Amino acid sequence: MRKMFLVAGLTAAFMLLVVAASAQKGSFAGSWGLDKSKSQGLSQRMQGADKVTLTITQDDKTISLDTKVEGGQTAGGGPGGGGGGGGMGGGRGPAGPTTYNLDGHEVTSDVTFGQNTGKRTLKATMSGGTLELMNKTSFTGPDGTERVNATTQKLSLAGDGKTLTVVTHREGGQQPTPDSTAVYNKQ
Repeated sequence: MRKMFLVAGLTAAFMLLVVAASAQKGSFAGSWGLDKSKSQGLSQRMQGADKVTLTITQDDKTISLDTKVEGGQTAGGGPGGGGGGGGMGGGRGPAGPTTYNLDGHEVTSDVTFGQNTGKRTLKATMSGGTLELMNKTSFTGPDGTERVNATTQKLSLAGDGKTLTVVTHREGGQQPTPDSTAVYNKQ
């Protein structure tokens, strides 16, 4: 009888761990519309846009983010508080989604910026209900100096899963960029 209770107790504990682990890997997948009235520190481009849509696809191994900015101001000011083409990274970056591995390991690739080449490092880590995305680029500029730009974003979902908050911190670049908080509603 004791063995049966012990087995039942261990099984219940194991099931709780599985549920807790899956809750920590919550899905951010979906189409999200920027709510400018609840956001802070957005770039001129994001603030002036008619519509900003963040599309996230996610499976057990990867998460991809792609931001589409429509209408409004199209010149000047790089993307902020959610980024522009190239997912949610700093600067204008390559068009299309940015994909991160969800296993916690860094992935480094070669990139080209005009006539310059460099390295791009991406890393995603989950802590509690917050997904932290790190996007770092380094390259040698025309004057021979190494330039490093780093963007860290923390994504978190509201309890009902209908609101996504993205807190963005940038380092490097030619002009200092304040931190931003972009709030998105599920579409």
